[in-house]
Amino acid sequence: MSSEDRTSRTAIAARLRMAREAAGLSQGQAAKLMDMHRPTVSEIEAGRRRLAADEMAKFAKTYGIGVAWLIGENDDSADDDVSDRIKLAARQLSGLDDEDLDKLMRLFQSMRGAE
Repeated sequence: MSSEDRTSRTAIAARLRMAREAAGLSQGQAAKLMDMHRPTVSEIEAGRRRLAADEMAKFAKTYGIGVAWLIGENDDSADDDVSDRIKLAARQLSGLDDEDLDKLMRLFQSMRGAE
């Protein structure tokens, strides 16, 4: 395997793990939703197992992400983990009601005041 392939697989694996965690799922829960075994999800997230196109589509659908984001094609800063985490956090926040968003905003403000 070329170093470029290894780098790509590692980046996809990291994005998969980040997306799963942002979705609030354990590896076991994700595997069950996709009709896979937990060790399969673990191996994919570790970058030790190739990901087939149909599996990539399953992960994207389950986690509510785009395949283009997953493979880094729609992001000029594909290697910017902070940007990726912010996008995933925003996706999670968009599902909250106004009251919960207000609570989170107050929490963020109090955290900044504690620094």
